[in-house]
Amino acid sequence: MECIHDGCTLMFGGFGGVGNPPTLINGLIDHNRKDLILIGNDAGFPTIGIGKLISEGRAKKLIASHIGSNPVAGQLMVDGKLEVEFSPQGTLAERIRAGGVGLGGILTDIGLDSIIEEGKQKVEVDGKTYLLETPLTADVSIIHAKKADEFGNLIYETSARNTNPLVAMAGKTTIAEVEEIVPVGELDPHEIITPGIFVDFVIQSKGVDWKWAWE
Repeated sequence: MECIHDGCTLMFGGFGGVGNPPTLINGLIDHNRKDLILIGNDAGFPTIGIGKLISEGRAKKLIASHIGSNPVAGQLMVDGKLEVEFSPQGTLAERIRAGGVGLGGILTDIGLDSIIEEGKQKVEVDGKTYLLETPLTADVSIIHAKKADEFGNLIYETSARNTNPLVAMAGKTTIAEVEEIVPVGELDPHEIITPGIFVDFVIQSKGVDWKWAWE
């Protein structure tokens, strides 16, 4: 946890808790990390995944597409204890991708003539107006995968893949929590989604907790 310090920008994979790395998140709580700037799809659930960090007041800002599944996050926002920057889900994913591949931003017409356009630069291309959405990167990205080899090549499990491959590319340091670690050469190259070049550390998961969100 040394590379994740108080006040750092932390990007996380997952959708409604599915695909969040539970062991890493629990480790952050155990090590009392706080004042984090979080970037990810949503606020999770109050006691599931990334929602645990948010519910304990350990984040000072959240950049996400929605927080509706975590009423604690909503209350923290209303009370002025959590700054929330909303970004439409597709736009958020593209901003993360732009950060990961080194683009200067993306152009989109999503949000024109709405509150979303406030403070954003407008760009005209071929007579059509777009908003310039800036790329997103992080000091550290934390992701969850089904399987990894010792080089950090990753395979995901069905829909738990979600934003994890994009998040993996957008962190200065990327930590992958995986359910199974195998020797190099045991993964089918055609099944690898995230190449090991994007992964700095691989840790063994102690087990997922997102499944309880759907029961």
